[in-house]
Amino acid sequence: MLILPKELNSLNIYYKYILIEKELIASLKQGEASAFKVLVENYQDRVYYSVLNILHNGVEAEDTAQETFIQVYESISGFKEESSLATWIYRIAIRKALEKIRKQKNRQRLHSIVPWWMPSEEKSVDAAYLNPGINNENKEKATLIFKAISELPHNQRVAFTLIRVQGMKHEEVSEIMQLSIKAVESLLSRAKENLKNKLKHYYNS
Repeated sequence: MLILPKELNSLNIYYKYILIEKELIASLKQGEASAFKVLVENYQDRVYYSVLNILHNGVEAEDTAQETFIQVYESISGFKEESSLATWIYRIAIRKALEKIRKQKNRQRLHSIVPWWMPSEEKSVDAAYLNPGINNENKEKATLIFKAISELPHNQRVAFTLIRVQGMKHEEVSEIMQLSIKAVESLLSRAKENLKNKLKHYYNS
């Protein structure tokens, strides 16, 4: 099979990425502080926004992100490289976020916390700041959408957030959630149907 220049360039980029990741992993396993600093700089925002969209509380999201990197640092030596480094990190982060929710005595406690998407006199949060993908012109729409997302069942919320908000592939989410691709697709489908029902009054008005 003939490989065209454009395809060859894509392959080169892919293999260069794999090589860089393997070098980073090797440095992390050797305990190099500079490697861990690079890791945190590369992933801290993505991890934070991922768990924020699940927990809907900035303080808890920051704590979860910090706990995630602590675990990464402590357990990197046991990382078997059966998945990508990013998938492994996200898996740790999502598990920790879900653990926080499960440990809450009841769901009312979760809703008693002022959500990050709801402004108040003490706390006015810019949705565009917490999620850079939101356009300022669509803040009202974004507020309603993220409120609806926060009301989804946990697994639906995670699947929808990772795929539609974070832009991950179904295969990656399958690994992170440790579910089959079919199960992830089912969660996503149910999440979209639930969101459609929650938001139908807004779109029909």
